[in-house]
Amino acid sequence: MAQRISTHPFQRLAFTGVAVAFTLAAAGTPATTFAQQGSMKIQLHTDGAIATAILDNNAATRDFLAQLPLSLTLQNYAEIERIATLPRKLSTPAASTGMTPVTGDIAYYAPWGNLAIYLSGTVHDRGLVRLGKVDSGLAALQRPGPFTVRIERASD
Repeated sequence: MAQRISTHPFQRLAFTGVAVAFTLAAAGTPATTFAQQGSMKIQLHTDGAIATAILDNNAATRDFLAQLPLSLTLQNYAEIERIATLPRKLSTPAASTGMTPVTGDIAYYAPWGNLAIYLSGTVHDRGLVRLGKVDSGLAALQRPGPFTVRIERASD
């Protein structure tokens, strides 16, 4: 039986007495990344520090890239993620099953139109679409918010 433990749109569910398993990728294969097809990296700049991320190859990510460069104010959410509202909503797959975020994941929360950067893992959420993963400099984003981050394509 699931119990709602939050009324926030990033709502979390608690499960008692039920074993739950989630599929991490369709048909058991990992998500295709731009890195596997010629590397699409972004940089996240904040107060002189830089984090970098490798992006997945999907419709939401392509829409996100079209908005760059972008300055956003990151807010702390539940000590596990930094969130910001994007200027426009991203394309999302109609049949998206969501994701179970892990440390460093960058995701789009479709119900709110938010970008989320995960500082630690959390429970599966059907509203999330994975955009990519921070591959270096995550510590630059671990300070309390709000703070400004400038996101841009990384030059090769």
